[in-house]
Amino acid sequence: MSTFRRGIRLGIDVGKARIGVARCDPDGLLATPVETVARDEEAIGRIRTLASDLEAFEILVGLPLNMRGEDTPSTTDARDFASQLAAGATIPVRLVDERLSTVSAHAALRQSGRSQRSSRSIVDQVAAVVLLQQALDVEKSTGRPAGHPIPQEPA
Repeated sequence: MSTFRRGIRLGIDVGKARIGVARCDPDGLLATPVETVARDEEAIGRIRTLASDLEAFEILVGLPLNMRGEDTPSTTDARDFASQLAAGATIPVRLVDERLSTVSAHAALRQSGRSQRSSRSIVDQVAAVVLLQQALDVEKSTGRPAGHPIPQEPA
């Protein structure tokens, strides 16, 4: 029987202009949208505040590899953002493979009848939900946390 670490996690979808944030319940049954954070100098602080307010024990940042599993400029950007988030953080930050999370988010929004334009404000949150739900499913099926930890350094 696999073990599942109980507790709230945040899922983060890093984009050039916006960052989608999702959370799960303590039992990891369901990932839900939280908010879209502007990608600016206050973004790291806002995500840390959300993690604290929601009593999260871990932050999962999506790593957008290409379909061959190789890095892209977006991959480097996500790694840099996760490292900044982990530096001085009070909880662990992990990078998780998020291939197709944004594509899945757009497809789900289209199926719900929303246009690309009307979805722009929430697609990042939906992508964060998709990557967090995938990470929860991986941990439940393997008994191991999804992704790879980012080393934490004192602030």
